[in-house]
Amino acid sequence: MRPTLAIRVHADNPNHHLWNNHGTWWCHYTVRPTPHTRRRVRVSLGTKDLEEARELRDLLLRPLKEVSA
Repeated sequence: MRPTLAIRVHADNPNHHLWNNHGTWWCHYTVRPTPHTRRRVRVSLGTKDLEEARELRDLLLRPLKEVSA
């Protein structure tokens, strides 16, 4: 069974899936390995720059969106 990605995108919030932890931006999202389980994923983007964090988030999530489509 292929995991599904639980990503909600809000056009009015360009920082969705991002949070700043003591100056470093992180991305977090949820995958559902089975219909009855879910796993939260948190990844440090290793940057203090918000614009770069948005770009890195998009690069990180793009392949996941393609797999779940």
